[in-house]
Amino acid sequence: MTENVDRESGPGTTSRQRWGMLFVLISFFVAIAAGVGFLVVYWTGGSNLLLGVTLALFLGGLGWMLVLWSHWLMPQEEVVEPREIPASETRELEGMYQEFYAGQHNIQRRNALKWMLLCGTGIVAAMVVSFIRSVGKSPYPSLDDTVWKHGQRLMTTEGKPVNVNFLQPGSTLLVFPEDQIGSERAQTVLIRVHAKSLQLPKKRANWAPMGYIAYSRVCTHAGCPVGLYEATLDTLLCPCHQSTFNVLCGAQPTGGPAARPLPQLPLYADADGNLRAGGGFTAPPGPGFWGMP
Repeated sequence: MTENVDRESGPGTTSRQRWGMLFVLISFFVAIAAGVGFLVVYWTGGSNLLLGVTLALFLGGLGWMLVLWSHWLMPQEEVVEPREIPASETRELEGMYQEFYAGQHNIQRRNALKWMLLCGTGIVAAMVVSFIRSVGKSPYPSLDDTVWKHGQRLMTTEGKPVNVNFLQPGSTLLVFPEDQIGSERAQTVLIRVHAKSLQLPKKRANWAPMGYIAYSRVCTHAGCPVGLYEATLDTLLCPCHQSTFNVLCGAQPTGGPAARPLPQLPLYADADGNLRAGGGFTAPPGPGFWGMP
């Protein structure tokens, strides 16, 4: 039987371990900072780009920490011992105690690794909880805001109220609520058609005074502005992906990838002949979200 022991020792090894511990700590703190950044970006509604960058830094930092720990801090040794262990002599026991106490710093590093893993696991758990939250109810109640409110006047981009004599049949106008002029989500296309040609559902029969009908201008497919109106076909066209909507039938989609109709805005005319909103859109404006097609 032979015994072959190859252990790292000497000043060079100590220096290597110190540098290794430094790089491990740097990787760890980068990972933790990125993990905290991910949670902050997620819970404050930041961009998906920042979410991806912080998540990549978090996972990459943890990976580098483990790689550096295994290559720079773990003892590299090969030991072959006899099968038959003879009775220990005093000299051998003293040597064993010396080796045991010499490895005390490795035990301390194990404690450091334990706390690092616990902290990293906590960050991962918080991120998983955040992901689970995303599959539940919409965290943004603003997505369900009505945008328009009952009684609000329809205003042009110049801030002028829209009267019932403003448009001729076959023409359109971009309008906004009087307190949100220029708002992307509130932009509405106002169309005047011949009242007798309308084919709206019965509950919307009085939503189009004198042939004025209004729909959200934000396409339900990808959110592009639906700004093209073909008067001969009474059709609104989205220029991005060629979705078409029949304005006479509640802006039902007739072509293209859009699966939902444009939300309609109920209208009425006040005593001065100004057009006003009879309430909010029939659905949240914009593309599908949170389970909507």
